[in-house]
Amino acid sequence: MSQQYNIVICLLILVLLQACSGAGVAPVTNRNEVKEYPATTTQRDNSSQLKAAKKPVIQNKTGYHIVSQGDTLYSIAWRYNFDYREVARWNKINSPYIIYPGQLIRLKPVIKKQGETLKTQVKSPVTTTATKEGAPKQTLPKKKATIVQKEPAIAVNKSEPKPALPKGPVKWSWPSDGKIVKSDSPTSKKGLDILGRAGQQVKAAATGEVVYSGGGLVGYGKLIIIKHNETYLSAYAYNSKLLVKEGDRVKAGEAISVMGQDHTGRTMLHFEIRQNGKPINPTQYLPKKRT
Repeated sequence: MSQQYNIVICLLILVLLQACSGAGVAPVTNRNEVKEYPATTTQRDNSSQLKAAKKPVIQNKTGYHIVSQGDTLYSIAWRYNFDYREVARWNKINSPYIIYPGQLIRLKPVIKKQGETLKTQVKSPVTTTATKEGAPKQTLPKKKATIVQKEPAIAVNKSEPKPALPKGPVKWSWPSDGKIVKSDSPTSKKGLDILGRAGQQVKAAATGEVVYSGGGLVGYGKLIIIKHNETYLSAYAYNSKLLVKEGDRVKAGEAISVMGQDHTGRTMLHFEIRQNGKPINPTQYLPKKRT
């Protein structure tokens, strides 16, 4: 009897051991199978934030330039690769193209909507009221107060007007001696970069009038822009010293500045020629031999 009892106890122990060993292991049907669970709210939010962060930031282009101290119409047109005559026409600015600090300069043509001209020609309404004598009396609507911004006074130069710039083809010459190098900056791709030495003078590439002399254009350092005729302008950037001012007349080969350094520290001149506001390859106009 006791022997049977021991056998029963042993069987129960074996059953219990088998049950415990099988409870902690899940059956595996495929080792390559990965079960996917739906993403939590937090995970979805983080994913959307990462996607939003990767999107490029688009700058708002208003189509206007706010005039700063030292700006000229020529320098503004140069900055945005426009013909100065177009910018003047869009803003109804006549020669000698005087602008003022704080003034808004339009950078695109004015497109009138259909019927806009007709609206401006419609007369203001007139209301009629009765007087004591019974005769109608016309009253005009009250005008809204308008704020007129006063422009700063300008000193009038009573000297004789400057002679017109020479007509005909522009006779170009090299503005500096030195090795032509290539650079990856956006500014350098618009013209020529000519290496030089400290203190080397930069010369006017052709006869003309200085229409900009300053340091207000980003990427050009101290810059000089010369107008040669109604079509061609030339520019001289990265100067350490400017020897001419706006309004000066210069001759081809005349010293206009002292060479300075670019953003990498190299002593060099950046030279550009623009035709109707667009950069062109200067080597197509400069003489093949340097004198």
